[in-house]
Amino acid sequence: MDSALTTIGLPVALGIIMFGLGLTLTVGDFARVGKHPRAVVIALACQLVLLPAICFGLVLAFQLPPILAVGMLVLAASPGGTTANLYSHLFRGDVALNISLTALNSVIAVVTLPMIVNLAIGYFLPGGEQLGLQFAKTLEVFAIVLLPVLLGMLVRRWRPGFADAMDKPVRIASVIILVVVIAGAVISNREILAEHFLGLAVITVLFCVLSLAVGYFVPLWFGVGREQAVASGFEIGIHNATLAIVIAQSVLLSVEMSLPAAVYGVLMFFVAAAFGFVVAGRVRRTAAAPEPSL
Repeated sequence: MDSALTTIGLPVALGIIMFGLGLTLTVGDFARVGKHPRAVVIALACQLVLLPAICFGLVLAFQLPPILAVGMLVLAASPGGTTANLYSHLFRGDVALNISLTALNSVIAVVTLPMIVNLAIGYFLPGGEQLGLQFAKTLEVFAIVLLPVLLGMLVRRWRPGFADAMDKPVRIASVIILVVVIAGAVISNREILAEHFLGLAVITVLFCVLSLAVGYFVPLWFGVGREQAVASGFEIGIHNATLAIVIAQSVLLSVEMSLPAAVYGVLMFFVAAAFGFVVAGRVRRTAAAPEPSL
C-alpha cells in the first residue's frame, strides 16, 4: 500500500469516522451508563477480559503466523465500532446503551489496547516493536482514538444544528471510507492474503460469532434485560476494524498485521446480520410460547 495512504490517509480516514461518532455524543451519554450499571460492567468485562482470552485461544488453535496472531489481538483489543449502533437499532436493542458503551469503550481503549497488544507482541514476537510502552506511541493512540471524538462532541455542544445536519453526510462518508480502507488493505496485499485467506476467513468469522454470542448470552445469564443484551451483543461483537487497521499500519508500521482486521471488516457485516435475525427469531419464539398452565 502506498506509504502516503498508510501514514496520512488512514489516520485521516479514521479521524473522520471518530469525528462522526463524536457528533452523536454528549456528556450525558457517559452519565447514562449509571442507568444500567450491571449491563455496563458485564459488557466491559466481556470486552476487556473474555474476548482477548478467546482470541488468544483461537490464534493458538489455528496456529497463525506470529504477525497475523498479533493482528488478531489488535482486532480483539479494539473497541466496538459505530456500526454496532445501526445493528442494535435494526434488531431492537437499547441504542442509548450502545452509544454509551461506545463512548466509554473508546476512552478505556486508550489504556487497554496498548496493554493487550503489548502482551500479544511479547508472546508472539518477543523483541518486536512495542505499542504503548513508548510515550510517543501512547500519544498516537490518544490522538487517533479520542481527539476526533472530543472535537465532534464540542461541535455538538456549540453548534447542535450543524452537528445534526452533518450527522448523515459524515455517516455516509464513514461507510465509504471504511470500504476504501478495507479494500486498499486487501488489494495491496492480495498475494499474502491469498496465502492466508481461508485461515483468516474461518478464524475471523468464528471470532465474530463468539464475540456476538458472548456479548448477548452472558448478560442474559446475569439477568440483564433483552434489549440491553442485544445492545451488548452488537457492541462487543462488532469491533472497530478500521481502528485496528490504522493501529497496525500507522502505529506498528505493519501492513501484514492489518490483514485479519481487513478480512474481519468485510465478513463481519454478514455475520452480524445473520446473528441479528437468529436473535430476533429466538425472541419471537419465546414471545409466542404458551403460558404454562397452573
